[in-house]
Amino acid sequence: MSLGHVAIIGYGAIAQDLVGILSGAGEGAPTCISLLVRQERVSQTHEAVRSLYASASVLQITSDVDDILGAAPDVVAECAGHEAVGKLAPAVLAGGVDLVVSSVGALADEAVMFEIQSAARGSGAQCLVPAGAIGGIDALAAARLSGLQSVSYTGRKPPSAWAGTPAETLIDLSALTEESVFFAGSARDAAQSYPKNANVAATVALAGTGMDETQVRLIADPSINENVHEITVASDASDFSMRFVAKPSKRNPKTSRSTVYSIARAVLNRGAALVI
Repeated sequence: MSLGHVAIIGYGAIAQDLVGILSGAGEGAPTCISLLVRQERVSQTHEAVRSLYASASVLQITSDVDDILGAAPDVVAECAGHEAVGKLAPAVLAGGVDLVVSSVGALADEAVMFEIQSAARGSGAQCLVPAGAIGGIDALAAARLSGLQSVSYTGRKPPSAWAGTPAETLIDLSALTEESVFFAGSARDAAQSYPKNANVAATVALAGTGMDETQVRLIADPSINENVHEITVASDASDFSMRFVAKPSKRNPKTSRSTVYSIARAVLNRGAALVI
């Protein structure tokens, strides 16, 4: 087996890292990569890709999803944010192409979720949700089959990672001397209120008790430099707690560095003979 054509939506921090990881994957690397970006970023992206990945087989850079689908990619990876999921994911799936979604919080919008599921069912394509910055998603999803009593998630990041979010109106991020819990509620509310910070909450919810039943706490902690993710699960099959300390992305501190490797794994598995 081999991975042929991979298309990537977006060319921000995650997508840039993903192109580099896929291009350097050796025998498992895709034959070619396409990028779908906004019209105003096409020329800029051409220049960036040419300077960074001169040897990479970038097939095309376009702003038209029909161009991407016309090139028949094996899989599309979304790395562009909630808005892109709502606008483009249904079209990709309706075109019969599997989609790996990084902006999982977009699925907290019930209308978007309905469109995505309808498009996938109609074409037979799959919308794939990678674990992202957290582990244990396989154990959680398996435990769900046995029956879940409760699932909770806590996201803890340094104050700077919450800059530009509603947290700024709730607490003085620059003046914190100890941790502050500024959000406590459902995964749905967390994902919709903090779209660039709470994708993990949405992933945990989808694997477990759902968007409205999964309890979430978001914390600004001046004593840490990493992004810390914790889940606690009670089920008929097993009870467990997991804690993951993820280094922040060098390009975007709101995102854990491990996220892009999880997306790359999901993409590369599409062409692997043995999948773990």
